[in-house]
Amino acid sequence: MGGTTAQEILSSIPSSQIAAIIRPAAGRMITDIVKEIREGVSAYNLPPDDEVTQTLISSVERAVRRFIDGKDTPRTDGRTDDDWFRRIGRKEFYAGRSMDSVQSAVRIGTRVAWRHLWRAGMGKGVPSTTFNVLADALFHYGDELASAAIAGHTEAQNKADSAVERVRQRLVRMIIADPPISPQTIEQLAADAEWQVPDSIALVAVEQRPGQLPFHASAFGPDVLADPDHAEPCLVISDPARSLRGLRRELRGRAAAVGPQVPMEQAVKSFQCARRALELAHRGVLPSGDVIDCSEHLPTLAMYADEFVLTKLTERAFRPFSDLTTRQRDRLSGTLRAWLDACGGVNDVAARLEVHPQTVRYRMNQIANLLGGKLDDPGERFLLDMALRAVEVPGSDSPDIRP
Repeated sequence: MGGTTAQEILSSIPSSQIAAIIRPAAGRMITDIVKEIREGVSAYNLPPDDEVTQTLISSVERAVRRFIDGKDTPRTDGRTDDDWFRRIGRKEFYAGRSMDSVQSAVRIGTRVAWRHLWRAGMGKGVPSTTFNVLADALFHYGDELASAAIAGHTEAQNKADSAVERVRQRLVRMIIADPPISPQTIEQLAADAEWQVPDSIALVAVEQRPGQLPFHASAFGPDVLADPDHAEPCLVISDPARSLRGLRRELRGRAAAVGPQVPMEQAVKSFQCARRALELAHRGVLPSGDVIDCSEHLPTLAMYADEFVLTKLTERAFRPFSDLTTRQRDRLSGTLRAWLDACGGVNDVAARLEVHPQTVRYRMNQIANLLGGKLDDPGERFLLDMALRAVEVPGSDSPDIRP
């Protein structure tokens, strides 16, 4: 960076004055800067234990300590605080944000810091000439921090546009091709993409809402392949259990679903399952959330694999109830649901429904008469259970017979 630096400007103030003005105010200054940035910049207004908040706190501490102590020397790993703020810029890019949030944070931080320095200096009787130098140094310093972050943001953007990233995106499309691409071809392209082919993978389907910026392929690290430009954006991961926490962090604000872990040749099946999970979540069949793990919802996914068959199944299961009133159907189907859940225990059913056990016996006799002995057949009980589960789900197209 050319021109006079903040530290060069600050060097004209005796170190004793700096110690008297800045050091006593540092702790409260850091706390207030973090507080006002979180209040003033929506991207950083997250829970205290969130990684973004922790990074903000670390960044403010580094910035204040560096202003007090002078330009830092490299640590044992060779990195400086300039490297830290370049990293902040890269993280902003990977999170899909422009530099507006960082620049707003720097402006707020500079303003709060000046307020603390003014109060501390006035209390110590610091001359106006020293205040002028402090203000000049502080605003130069804010520009330096912003410039380092912008440089990191630009570096990340250039990397995302690199040839390797394009090869990695092409590899994703080959992995989910149907019919599958040969393992030899996958291996060759994986070498060019600098990606180690694992024994098994899981596909992640990512929702792309209208007007939403695409996520960035580099945000997930070298072990994860990403194709944000696909008509249906997706990721390829090798270890869902290990990756879920990072996915939730990087995909914050986007709906996504992790398909089952499969051999490479079944990748398209994992992707189809993940896409189906997203669709069912939109309809309320599966619980909506940031990242859906398909492995936790396999029974529901199996039920809804063929909705025509599921609809016919529910129609058949509830045909004996068709001549009843809506109220009678609701009461009996609710009792049957509780009876199946309780494995036929009358007292348990009564407790669940908050009715007398004799009421349960009466209703179950009605159900048994309507079903004509089906309750004694394990296969029929299984189908009844499935049908009841289907009609309990919001967004289902099954007959309107809800417990």
